Amino acid sequence: MASLSRNALKVLRERYLIKDSEGKVIETPEQMFRRVARVVVKPELNHTTRYEVKKIEDDFFDMMDQLYFIPNSPTLMNAGTKLGQLSACFVLPVGDALESIFSTLKDSALIHQSGGGTGFSFSGLRPSGARLKLTGGVSSGPVPFIDVFDKATEVIKSGGRRRGANMAILRVDHPDIEEFITSKQIDGRLNNFNISVALTDDFMEAVKKKELFDLRKPKTRRSVKKVSARKLFDLIAESAWKSADPGVVFIDRMNKDNPTPNIGKFESTNPCGETPLLNYESCNLGSLNLANFVKYEKVDYELLEKIVKLSVKFLDNIIEMNNYPSPEIEEATKKTRKIGLGVMGFADMLIKLHISYDSDKALEVAEEVMSFIKTKAKEASVELAKERGVFPAFLGSIYDTGKKEDRVRNATITTIAPTGSISIIAGCNPSIEPLFAVAYERNIIDRTLVSVNSLFKEMARRRGFYSSQVINEVAKKGVVHGIKEIPEDILTAAMNINEPSVLADFIASNMEMKLEDRRKMKAVSK
Repeated sequence: MASLSRNALKVLRERYLIKDSEGKVIETPEQMFRRVARVVVKPELNHTTRYEVKKIEDDFFDMMDQLYFIPNSPTLMNAGTKLGQLSACFVLPVGDALESIFSTLKDSALIHQSGGGTGFSFSGLRPSGARLKLTGGVSSGPVPFIDVFDKATEVIKSGGRRRGANMAILRVDHPDIEEFITSKQIDGRLNNFNISVALTDDFMEAVKKKELFDLRKPKTRRSVKKVSARKLFDLIAESAWKSADPGVVFIDRMNKDNPTPNIGKFESTNPCGETPLLNYESCNLGSLNLANFVKYEKVDYELLEKIVKLSVKFLDNIIEMNNYPSPEIEEATKKTRKIGLGVMGFADMLIKLHISYDSDKALEVAEEVMSFIKTKAKEASVELAKERGVFPAFLGSIYDTGKKEDRVRNATITTIAPTGSISIIAGCNPSIEPLFAVAYERNIIDRTLVSVNSLFKEMARRRGFYSSQVINEVAKKGVVHGIKEIPEDILTAAMNINEPSVLADFIASNMEMKLEDRRKMKAVSK
């Protein structure tokens, strides 16, 4: 098994490894990966021999065990357990009736209990002050109902293993949009929600032209108020500056890339926004650890292709093995069979390749690697479709072109997730993020972990200045300046410049021998 960091082991014990009735951990990380592989391989029994199934199970196990690929958290947590819910991302509809709202709340509670995250559009709810026919009272509007969802999430906290995650979206033409935009400026409000405004093409045109913009009743689309589009846009920017929310979703642009416009429109995304989904759809994600595909200072594309194709099969199998929270979710998910293969450790990969993150070369590498992953992942989905059939909503989808190379098994295949937890397990930098710092303190639920870049740690050991005291001091300060144990050349390299970026270059030049030196050593050993 690949070496796991101390933080990886802490997170695994806290969240992922199976415990007995007294809360005692009763499996190892290796046993966890085997448990997952044993469950996810089961659909293969319908398509090949038992001998081949065992081989595929071993391949699934190896790619996780060697930290080439890690699936989303619910798969690691729940495969082979009573919960059996394996997907991370869901979008649920919120209807304009009390029964519908609380039915959705129940579904979201079940999803959070299993470690999944939920996205909602509250755009269909009537605005505050609207008359209620049944009671004769008036509506409270969307924002107070979002508060209710937030409180429920706080109570559940994703089964106690990780913080519940939600996305709330409201269209920019909703009459309560200003209240929504500023809702997170109140300290402590909506802690379990990201919020985003769904911006339309019409609104952006009005912003450019400095025109008035209509706010409309959701049901009748009748205009109830005209506002300055520019002032509303400025309010979004100001609020995002003050509280980091709201984000924005270009809803019309997003729907232009909807792979299945034949069955519905996008209204929301998953909690972090990387996966637009139709109502009731779920998507299971997994990420490739790019750092581990660098061999001898080059990307090993042969290995990458093998793991990409294996990962697509793995993620597609999850759709069959999943224990869905509701029949509606199962039906919608199996109709489009969406998967999301992504990456993590991009910054670490660049360090190993001796490439600066903020260089043109880094952009070239990003385009080359992601183009390769996208191409090979689609090829894998086409191969699966030949054997097992295209996704049921294929007719009328963007793939319905008559071309063999477009007959895919999955309506979506790739996506880039944040990989907050699984990157800790993999021991790499999250997603496509640059180095935040070489060492820093990180809060995970109720625990503070000192996160240390693995390549920096390796360099520190090679140079002889590694110790827990030094690392803790760097983590507390956030910089290496003023720490006497750190060699002068490293301090000089980091002085008065963007420290993480410079240290990334420095780590790359210090951690490995140059190819020429390695060749000389190899020749001598012969």
